Amino acid sequence: MLQPIRTKFRKAHKGRIHGKASSPTALNSGQYGLKAVEPDRVTARQIEAARRAMTRHMKRAGRVWIRVFPDVPVSKKPIEVRMGKGKGTPELWVCRGKPGRIMFEIDGVSVQVAREALALAAAKLPVKTRFVERIAD
Repeated sequence: MLQPIRTKFRKAHKGRIHGKASSPTALNSGQYGLKAVEPDRVTARQIEAARRAMTRHMKRAGRVWIRVFPDVPVSKKPIEVRMGKGKGTPELWVCRGKPGRIMFEIDGVSVQVAREALALAAAKLPVKTRFVERIAD
């Protein structure tokens, strides 16, 4: 699963996801993509599950790009622990996804296969997504 090798700080504040995505809003490498239309946190497990679903459906043909990286640690306290005694230990890694962000890209397969593969990937993600296609030049 994806996670950073080193971070500047061990724990992070929860924060809120405001506004729209600014950087990866257009397809860069692939012909087809999956774009988020609502804000939410996507875990490393969900990203991996989506990647597996896509590559399995494509029968390992074509190419897949993952355009999100889980770099925010989420800490949790054990069950049935009383309040206080500090913040819990980092349990999982998430990516804060904003609306408009391209999450996955696919190339080297037909539009039919790409649409089905990205639909399978979207089912694994907690955000509503949209299928996007590169406009032929």
